[in-house]
Amino acid sequence: MLNLSNREKFSTLLDAITFTLWEENRAAIIFLATDAEPTIVTQREFITSAKQYASALTKLGIQNRDLVVIAHTQNLESIYAFWGTMMIGAIPSMFPTLTEKLDPDIYMREIGELVNRSEVKAVLTTEEFAPTLQERITCSVYGSDTFRNLLQGEQIKIASDATRPQFTAFLQHSSGTTGLQKGVALSHEAVLNQLAAYSNALALRQTDVIVSWLPLYHDMGLIAGFVQPIVQGIPLVLMSPFDWVKHPAMLLKAIHNYKATLCWLPNFAYNHLARTVRQRDSEGLDLSSIRAFINCSEPVRHESHQLFAERFAPNGVRSRQLTVSYAMAENTFAVTQTPVDQEPHVEVVKRQALQHELRAILTSDVSAGESVVSCGRPINGTMIKVVGEAGQDLGERQVGEVMVKSNCMLTGYYHREDLQPFDRDGWYKTGDKGYIANGEIFIVGRSKDLIINAGKNIYPQDIEAIVNSVSGVHPGRAVVFGVADEREGTELIAVVAEVESTEATIRKQITQSIRQQVGRQSDVTLNYVTLVDKGWLIKTSSGKIARGKNRDKWLNERQGQS
Repeated sequence: MLNLSNREKFSTLLDAITFTLWEENRAAIIFLATDAEPTIVTQREFITSAKQYASALTKLGIQNRDLVVIAHTQNLESIYAFWGTMMIGAIPSMFPTLTEKLDPDIYMREIGELVNRSEVKAVLTTEEFAPTLQERITCSVYGSDTFRNLLQGEQIKIASDATRPQFTAFLQHSSGTTGLQKGVALSHEAVLNQLAAYSNALALRQTDVIVSWLPLYHDMGLIAGFVQPIVQGIPLVLMSPFDWVKHPAMLLKAIHNYKATLCWLPNFAYNHLARTVRQRDSEGLDLSSIRAFINCSEPVRHESHQLFAERFAPNGVRSRQLTVSYAMAENTFAVTQTPVDQEPHVEVVKRQALQHELRAILTSDVSAGESVVSCGRPINGTMIKVVGEAGQDLGERQVGEVMVKSNCMLTGYYHREDLQPFDRDGWYKTGDKGYIANGEIFIVGRSKDLIINAGKNIYPQDIEAIVNSVSGVHPGRAVVFGVADEREGTELIAVVAEVESTEATIRKQITQSIRQQVGRQSDVTLNYVTLVDKGWLIKTSSGKIARGKNRDKWLNERQGQS
């Protein structure tokens, strides 16, 4: 197993999987789908299939350092293609798939812009979608049938000289509302450093079993729920996120059936499982095999942990199983991790001091306090600090921007030399606000306007652009912001837009159009749409819409109406 004690044995991910998988015949992946028998892929079968895809890609003219986008539904084909691409020294990048909620024209326009900007060599997708996509983008597009015809040939050998430790292993794209998020370029060296350090933090064992429904185009799904178990030779029980959303109990059944020990979940999933899994569907399921449920990718809420632990206590869930990780694609994945088999520290701090004085002052007055959950200490090789607006280091319990520096950080943003992610001393500005206490990091908010809804990064300006295009809305007079919701365990999305008409019928039509257009163009569901008269929105002195002040005004008016 790859850990800090043997990390130096491997220089690339290809070295690691060759060592881990080729001699083993245990399960690599157990793929689950509704109304279908589990598909069990042994480690030998996995590496054989990946090599077949590598050979097929070579026959298609894919060469060393070419960028290959994999835009499949989440299935075994996309998994083999990902590793097969790396085996020939090319660069794979998982990409969100086209869903029924998205406008196909918009999706294809955005992937076309990505192809041009990043100089993509080929896109691998479904057979049904390939002909339509090929008409809209400049690079080659290959459907599933192309590979079926090429997979029968001779396998290639993994070339030891196909790549180098400092070369880009793959790209991660953020889970934002459009396809043009920055491509995070991660070297083989950085990924291996992350896996070794994070394995130590988790006390990873050969007897572990990882279960995941997370999308592979998101850093949590790609690294924690895919690359990590494959490289470490740990069995992975995998299911489609589309299946899980419709049938959330299938995750719990998978834990029970395969005695899973590790499972990563965004905060909203704790609420979703606790509120939507019917009692009869969880009856008799044993979840006590889990060493750690790991809350990650959006702000952690103590109430969500309590709700989950209470709901599934009859199934063997205990508070000590609920751990936390602070992570980001730019650091490959994990920055911190709370100890496994130990409930994370929860502090109650004075709300007013936290919000206005930027200090985390402990209080016993729960009514005037804010519960903040620790994200733990940095993993090995990673450092954090908190700085003020002028860039000065802040002391203990002072709130500022979190900075990260590590040996598993991104090389840069792919083909975006205009974006420099580091300061002059090599620190990465996360845009998150937090404080350090007793060596542990507590995240309390974000400097940026980013909204995290159900584990998904929502960029307000993207939604605002859509709203401003709706007939009846004053162009440039719409604002989007997140609203924390304890029941749902995530941020809900609110829109406030100025309109000319005061007629109820017309306003209802505008509201419906806003919801429909945003859903169609961004795969985002709006929770609140409020139409207001001209002049309602607050602007800054420079003429920009002030998101924070408008959010406060909206909240105050809602409270006044209740």
